[in-house]
Amino acid sequence: MPESPRWCIMAVHAHPDDEVISTGGTFLRYAEEGQRTVLVCATAGEEGEIHDPDLVEEEARPRLGEIRTRELQCAAQTLKIGTLEMLGYRDSGMAGTPANENPDCFHQADLDEATAKLVRLIRRYRPEILISYNAFGGYGHPDHIKAHQITKAAFERAADPSFAPTPELSPWQPVKLYETAIPREAMVRWLEIARQQDPNAFANRNSEDWSPEKLGTPEAEITTVIDTRRYQEARIAALRCHRTQIPEDSFFLKPLPDGAPQDLFSYEHFVRVRSLVKAPEREDDLLAGL
Repeated sequence: MPESPRWCIMAVHAHPDDEVISTGGTFLRYAEEGQRTVLVCATAGEEGEIHDPDLVEEEARPRLGEIRTRELQCAAQTLKIGTLEMLGYRDSGMAGTPANENPDCFHQADLDEATAKLVRLIRRYRPEILISYNAFGGYGHPDHIKAHQITKAAFERAADPSFAPTPELSPWQPVKLYETAIPREAMVRWLEIARQQDPNAFANRNSEDWSPEKLGTPEAEITTVIDTRRYQEARIAALRCHRTQIPEDSFFLKPLPDGAPQDLFSYEHFVRVRSLVKAPEREDDLLAGL
């Protein structure tokens, strides 16, 4: 019998650690099924806090991008990602911070130029599936928003030979475009239970940062749910690669509170925003319809 075709799944993320949080189990599933997986990371994560207790802030800060790139390589290996590509932009930091004004940051990058970089990678690896964030970037980070913008544009332009001409690479049209999602209703239930069990849960964070209306997607809009239960041990190991960003007391590493909806971390959720093939209205496989 002929072998099944090996499809390619490409996810476009903003920073090191994003690849685990919203697509870690998905990467593992498709790698183990024999599909090709490609991670594109826009920045090296030069901004943000440093949580690794073995590092001295003053010494580590100037080389944080290098440190986080190594952490990303560790996580990519743990997630069995076939190829890691860096777009080479600087982390823009949170909205409104001075880092947003750095001319080398992703936020400041020319949209066509950044899209062209991604288009060349799409033509090189020829993914059928393309994944990134929604228009809000998941939580409003400028780099996440930019990743959404270039991924959406690249889905449309990679097949256009007049855009970013690459004589050595043929135009290529991805077949399906997805955005990562957090189910809003499950997030509401999880926050309620977490705060019942610990009234001080998230007390050190702005409540707006954890607003389900802001961060969550209505379950009715979620088209695709990937069962990642069998990959949780490896997924947590990949998170632990990101020592500068994921402290040991992070809620990402803790068991969910009793009674909390298990699907928040046991499944990964997506909204299918484009499909050039007929696919089920609700699907449990990014490759459905191919």
